[in-house]
Amino acid sequence: MRISAVNPPFLPHYSRGQRSPAVTKSGTLYYPIWLAYAAGALEKAGHQVDLVDAPASGMDPGEAIRRVRDHGAGLVVVETSTPSIETDAAFADACAGTGATVVLVGTHPSALPRETLELGSRFHGVVVGEYETPLLGLAEAIEKGLDPAGVPGLCLRGPRDGFTDTGEAGKVEDLDGLPWVSTVYARHLDIGAYNNPNALHPQVMIMGGRGCPHGCTFCVFPQTLQGKRFRTRSVQDMTGEVLWVQENLPRVRAVFFEDDTISADRTRLRDLASSFMQSGVRISWTCNMRADVDRDTLEICAASGLRTVCVGFESGSDLMLRNMNKGITTEDSRRFMRDARRAGILVHGCFMVGTRGETAETMEETLEFALELDPDTVQFYPMMVYPGTEAYRQALESGNLKACRWREWLTEEGLHNCVIRTDSLSSEDLVDFCDRARRRFYLRPRYLLRKFWRSLRDPDEARRTLRAFSTFRRYLFRNSRKN
Repeated sequence: MRISAVNPPFLPHYSRGQRSPAVTKSGTLYYPIWLAYAAGALEKAGHQVDLVDAPASGMDPGEAIRRVRDHGAGLVVVETSTPSIETDAAFADACAGTGATVVLVGTHPSALPRETLELGSRFHGVVVGEYETPLLGLAEAIEKGLDPAGVPGLCLRGPRDGFTDTGEAGKVEDLDGLPWVSTVYARHLDIGAYNNPNALHPQVMIMGGRGCPHGCTFCVFPQTLQGKRFRTRSVQDMTGEVLWVQENLPRVRAVFFEDDTISADRTRLRDLASSFMQSGVRISWTCNMRADVDRDTLEICAASGLRTVCVGFESGSDLMLRNMNKGITTEDSRRFMRDARRAGILVHGCFMVGTRGETAETMEETLEFALELDPDTVQFYPMMVYPGTEAYRQALESGNLKACRWREWLTEEGLHNCVIRTDSLSSEDLVDFCDRARRRFYLRPRYLLRKFWRSLRDPDEARRTLRAFSTFRRYLFRNSRKN
């Protein structure tokens, strides 16, 4: 059957696919990676899929609806996010006017399926959890004229304003059986439109595994979509996809592994790095990594082409790290930073404030800790809490969630908006600290000189820095209370 998989219109350059969706200060735009994996699985099953990324292509709602209608879709899959969910539901209702069956997917409907259905009146249901298995079952049911209520993993609009929960769908176990998402990008998307400043551009974003065994209270994907059980692709399958990218997409200069943490199994990570070297992988790669990886693993990864790691250091206070159930200590982070620097790996450090129990003193500890670690780049941000996470539940129960509507997760222009406070700090306190910390880190003469010198020696670093700074600079000096 014909299926439209749509990342719907919302705000220009809205990066819906990332853990904390927004229009970003750094110009980051994520691939619709989960939607693309689902599109590949549906194509493999014989369906004719049109993958539409409206924010990346500048498509407005009218154009996107016409695209769905022109494709003649019998099933429309609409990806969502918490800040855009009301607009997404309205778009899904409009798609239902084409006569297609319409379902919403994403972290928000997975966490709040019935509440999401109540935001619209015409779309048919939502997928709860990973997309592939429920969508394959739903497409088959539609083709055969069967009752969708027999397909696990859905919450459907029922008669007389009721709801039908079809039960839990199993997670995808054979990840090697999914089509390579890079081939889906190549067929459907403009690869040059997507960017993450932590990797060379152009880049592709792929997954090497799903699920995360760690218990961070704020991390949304393991708590809503993937689960905490770590499921992996084989080293051979991952190597094969990277080689395919290298040979068939010559303009692509980097692969970004968007796993929550590819380092959950360090033996497998070392095997992957060895496989890259033995198989002739020459392309640069980047990944998310915890600050507990040993030096030997970092060095073999660097030898295989690992250029940059994105690391959630989160806080300079061990108490805050315990409160967010991070599972690392500040000493772990110090050791990791020393080893990464010795291995020649660039580090993008993430620092977060607003955890339960945060105070002005613990925030200052975090700033001083960031200056001590001195990674290549950093981001400071108030904790973003999303439905389905432990952090959201804590904020709600403590009365520290201040937002009243989902759109308030973003500012009017689409930047992240602080929706929490702590017992001793206001939302404005959290935002002001992040703005001050960002200026303190980036405007140090030592840092500016280092970046200038590195850019002179490395043209790739110069291009990466210039691309990020061109969008980031207008926010660096801005007083958030006045804008």
